[in-house]
Order: sequence, then structure tokens, then C-alpha cells
Amino acid sequence: MAVLWLDDVRAADIDTVGGKGASLGELTAAGLPVPPGFVVTADTYRTFIEEAGIDEELFEAMDIDPEDSKALAAAHERAHELITETELPEEVREEILEAYRSVGDGEAFVAVRSSATAEDLPDASFAGQQETFLNVQAEKLVERVKECWASLFSQRAIYYRTRQGFSHDKVDIAVVVQQMVDAEKSGVMFTSHPSTGEPRIIIEAAWGLGEAVVSGSVSPDNYVVDRDSASVQEETLADKKLMMIKDSETGETSTVDVPDEKRTERVLSDDEIERLVELGCEVEDHYETPQDVEWAIYDGEVYMLQSRPITTISGSDGVEVATDGDGVDATTLSSNGNSGQKQSSSDGDTLLHGLGASPGIVSGEARIVTKLDQLDKVSEGDIIVTEMTMPDMVPAMKRAAGIVTDEGGMTSHAAIVSRELGVPAVVGTGSATRELSDGQVITIDGDKGTIQEGQKAKKEEQHEPVEEVRPKTPVKPMTATEVKVNVSIPEAAERAAATGADGVGLLRIEHMVLSLGKTPQKYIADNGEKAYVDELVEGIRGVADEFYPRAVRVRTLDAPTDEFRQLEGGDGEPNEHNPMLGYRGIRRSLDTPEAFAHELEAFRRLWEMGYDNVELMLPLVNDAEDVYRAVQLMREAGIDPEKRTWGVMIETPASALSVRELAEAGIDFASFGTNDLTQYTLAVDRNNENVADRFDELHPAVLELIGSTIETCRELGVKTSICGQAGSKPQMVQFLVNKGITSISANIDAVRDVQHEVKRVEQKLMLDSVR
Repeated sequence: MAVLWLDDVRAADIDTVGGKGASLGELTAAGLPVPPGFVVTADTYRTFIEEAGIDEELFEAMDIDPEDSKALAAAHERAHELITETELPEEVREEILEAYRSVGDGEAFVAVRSSATAEDLPDASFAGQQETFLNVQAEKLVERVKECWASLFSQRAIYYRTRQGFSHDKVDIAVVVQQMVDAEKSGVMFTSHPSTGEPRIIIEAAWGLGEAVVSGSVSPDNYVVDRDSASVQEETLADKKLMMIKDSETGETSTVDVPDEKRTERVLSDDEIERLVELGCEVEDHYETPQDVEWAIYDGEVYMLQSRPITTISGSDGVEVATDGDGVDATTLSSNGNSGQKQSSSDGDTLLHGLGASPGIVSGEARIVTKLDQLDKVSEGDIIVTEMTMPDMVPAMKRAAGIVTDEGGMTSHAAIVSRELGVPAVVGTGSATRELSDGQVITIDGDKGTIQEGQKAKKEEQHEPVEEVRPKTPVKPMTATEVKVNVSIPEAAERAAATGADGVGLLRIEHMVLSLGKTPQKYIADNGEKAYVDELVEGIRGVADEFYPRAVRVRTLDAPTDEFRQLEGGDGEPNEHNPMLGYRGIRRSLDTPEAFAHELEAFRRLWEMGYDNVELMLPLVNDAEDVYRAVQLMREAGIDPEKRTWGVMIETPASALSVRELAEAGIDFASFGTNDLTQYTLAVDRNNENVADRFDELHPAVLELIGSTIETCRELGVKTSICGQAGSKPQMVQFLVNKGITSISANIDAVRDVQHEVKRVEQKLMLDSVR
């Protein structure tokens, strides 16, 4: 039998009807409103390739290196040719067409959707890798079925299966043929937040067919809905410029402009939202796990078109635990867990408020640290409470379950390092070290920024920060724009690499130096030049090893004088009113060439050892003169700049306006440091609470400098990137991709979101280009 009706399909039939078919069968059996249809079974595909004698050649064509793009394309083309140009047996063709004539009025428009047998699984989502065809009728149905079969061997699918460990000859494909819903409005619904797992329903809606929302070609309305009351808590009404509809004359799917009066109109009524929430809860209850649902509305009726597990939520129940050395269980409710609990895990009073700097909720015993020699009392699972963290606290921060500080903001050392280590943190409380007591059990919420009177939490399982950022599927979204990751400390390299990023866009040397507890000069005086260079080499090497052969962009020393002054040997540092504007970055390096030479020696040794993925980046450059002087010092250190990859940070308006001259000086790349570029452009000290509300990386003046720099660099063949905090913001990502930036480097916990945002923007650009 070549076909099975959805009425007869269940979840257990996944090997026969694939993930999509099994899901639709389950929804149908559960009484949910699913358009009628049937499945051309996976057995039909398998019998076809075997009886036609193309199976062996088909799978032999897949024996390639998936990283070889030319070989990948050739494998796809050969597979497509073998399948589409081989005739389907007449009896199979007739059975498919006979089933089609039973759908609707016998001349119905149907959707033809691929349904692989390794698709929509809880631990691996292959969805979107195979073809879907809309508004198909009898004359093209069989051809579309074969094209769905051939899409099992698309380049993305070949690459994904290889990396995921699925054998090409073990994965089959079914095809769902389902009556089209001539949707007036449609979209997607997440029954829990797709990244945090919060128990709030997220609905995206647009006019026309849902393909426009799924493909990213239209910005949909977004509704955040309370699942109990079905009341809208937050809504964003987008400017919906386009919609996909069925052409009334040709019957084909076409993209048209949305009428002006409907572009900013709210797509869904309260009643429709209530109905979607009702159906969403039914779907989640049926599967007992959060779902990603595609839906459509026609003539007042809501239809379920597809449902799959949400695979971007980490953990099975959102509860991750670290046990401290004294037997107190420190329970973390991860912000990526699907429990969605944003409230404290205890019922205690809120003691303090601060900034939620690193996500997650954790309970443990507070350890008040006012001096560095008190760090030894911090055991596994304790919560460090300190005025502000320093680089030499990192070993203790790795042991801790959470961090609380009196001072600091979202770009403070405590905030950056905590995010990279995957440790929940609340910063800027003002008085935590005075109001909390040593050994007091507290619960901190790194999302909300609250500290509550805590209780000992029940141990569930071991906490593993790496798993919070590791993609649930090992293949990242395929994007032309590289998505890299920022790393502050070598200790975070494993967690950074687990994100699947394309490389490191920023590795800061200063954190390696500051963790020594001594200024470079003092460390060299005590231990010798070789020991200092060895420290740098080993720190950089640890990250380069984790990412090899992916590039690791290493920024030379950029510590301001106030940070050096706190180290042993820092008494001679200048006393500056605003160190951010002072003796730092390339200025210090060029002024003390003998000290800079040690950093360059570290680079030279790494390259000599074969670490050709290490790239050198110069901070706080103002003009070409800075670059020419640095190049001379590189040559004196035995480095040939023409044989190595190196570049500069664009952190001042001067460097942005001088980028053409910087390119003539020989740079390979220019990387935006948006924290400094913003504060220097707007004359706003981001650490000054009196003016912090004026700090805006998306200010038109900042964007003008970034945009014009990218355009000039593209003209001159210089790569561009961003490694400032703003690179993790969706609006900035959209702006950068549209401008044509080469790469975006994000914070560790934002890499996945940025990858998906980049993919969405690139898809829209591609669609716009062919319209």
C-alpha cells in the first residue's frame, strides 16, 4: 500500500509516515482540527529507489566530506537527478492520484510536505530541511512527491545528517498530502517560551499563508499570552508589508503587498487568541511536552497544520543542581529550562534588588568576600557575595553556584565572567556585603535581579553549565554571515566552543594578565620574561585548541589604569580622572614598546607552533599612524604582517572616519567595539548612573559610523565584524546583516539566538532580491 490516511496514523507509525505525518495523525486522533489528507509512505520511497536500482549509486554519492562545499553541491545534484528522472511505477502513481481525488472535491488544492523518518524528534529537529509545496493539483502532484523525496538529499540535509550521526541509507522519507487551508491569517505558536521555557504562550501571526512567517519573509505580530487566562500580556503589532496567498486565476502561491489599511492592523482578535491558547494547551497536554505549532484561520475556523517538540529548551524539567562542599544543595532553575519558573525557588522575602546580569535561579549559602585571602572559604555551590569581582577571583567564581556584587553593571567583570561561566549573577545591589551574613541561605534570580531569603533546596541532578549553551542539534543554522562568540577568560573556552560558533570574535588578553595579580612589569621582575610570555601563550592556546581550525581573534592588552592600580606593582600607575579616556589600548602599547614586545612574542610563538587560527587585534586605534607604528613593532618581533591575519578595533569616531587610511596601512579586518564607540560618540560614560539612560548603541549617529565603515570596508575588501555587547541585540543584528557585515560576535549565552536572527534576516534579503 503506497498511501495511508491521516485518520489511520499514530505516533508509533513514525518509521512509516515520518515525523510530520505521525504528528498530524496524532492530532487528528486527538480530535483537533486538522485538514484532511494522506501520507505517501516511507516504504514507497524505499521500494522505489531499490526496485529502480538507483539506491546504491544514491548512497555512494553521499560519501563525501560535508565541509567541502563543492562536493556537497555535487552530491545533492546527483541525488536530485537520480530520483526526479526515474519513472515512478504506474500502479504507485495511480494509487497516489486516487487518494488525491478523495480529498475535497477531487480537484482540491493540496499542500505537499516532506516528512522524514528522522524529523521532529525530541532530541533532533530535521524540520525545514526538506521541501514543501503549496497549492498543488493533480497534474503536478506526482512530480512534487518525487521532488520531496529528492529533497532528502538537499545540501543542508546531507550536512546535518552527517554531523548528527544519522546514516544516509537508514533515513527514509514520507510525503504528507493535505488539503490546503486558504488561510486568511496564519502563523506559529509556542506553547512555552522557545528559549527560556517560561509557561507563557507565544503567538506570531500574519495575513495570508503561514509560509511567510515560517520563512521569515514577513515580520509578524507577536503576542505573549497568559496560558491560564488567555489574556495578552505583551503585544507587538508589526508593519506587515507582504503576505502569501493563492492566486485566484493560476492557483499558484504568490506574494503580494498587504493593503495599506491592514499593514499595522492587529491580526488576531481576542476570541481567536483564546481559541489558539485552548488548542495549544490541548496539543501540549497530548504530547506532554512544549510544542511548536503551525496554525491557520479560514472562515472563522482555526486549523492545526503541524506540531513538533520545541528542541531549543535545555533540560527536561529546567532544574539543574550543584551540590556544595558542605552538603547544602544549590538548585539552579535555568533560564533555559522548560519549567519556566521565574519566581524564586523559596518562599522567603525579597532582601535586595540589583541587575540580573547572568540568567538562572540558584539557592546556596552566601560567602561574604571582602578580601582576596577570603576566597578559600568559597566551596562548590556557595554564592559569592562581594563588593566587586576581580580577575583573580575567577577560580572561586568557577566553584560558586552564583555571584552577588555591591557594585557593577551589565558590562562589569562580574557580569561578563558570570555569563561566560554559566553562573547566575546579580550585580549592583549596593549593599549585599553589609546586609547579608556569612552562611545565610539565599536564592538569587539572575534574570530579575532579586535576592530572597532562601531555603535548602532539594537535590535533583548535577548542574552542567556547558549544556545550557550547547545546541540540541550539532548543526547551527547555515548563514553567510559568520556568528562568532566573545570570550573573556580561557576557562570559558569549552562552554564557548559548545555553542557551535564560527570562531572567537574577541578574546581579551587583559583578563589573562590581570588574573596574575601583578602588573606585567611586576610579574616579569619576579618571574622573568619567559614566564610572562608562557602565561600568555598557554592562555591563548587553550582557546585556540578548543576552536581549531576556527579563527580566534585575540585583542592585545587593553586594561585601563584603574584596573592595573589594584594589582601588585600598580602603585606607579597614573591617577586619571576618567581612565576609559586615558592610558590604555594601543596608546599604552606604543608608549611601552618593550612591554608590547612580550605580547607580540606570544603571538609569534603561537604561529610558529602551528596555531594559524590565531588572529591579532589592536584596540583603541585612532588613525593609520597608530597602525604603521604597530606594524613596525610586529616586524621587529619577527612577525611578517603580510603572512598573518590581523586587524583593528573600531572604537572611536576617529577610527571609523579613518578606515580607508587604516585599510591602506594593511589591516585584514575591522571590528566594532560598540561599548566604547557609543560612549565616545555620544559623550556618555556608560558607568555613570547620572547619564547611563542616554547610552544607546542604536543611536542614529552610532549606526551611521558603523554603516559607513562597513560600506567602505566592503569596497576595499576588508572584513568587518562586531564584538561589542550590542552584537547580541536583534535590532543591531538586523542592521548589520542588511549592511553586509562579515561576522557578528555575541556573548556566549546569545550565540544561538543571534544565529537564528541572522538566518531570518538573510532569508528575507534573499526573498527580496528575487521578487
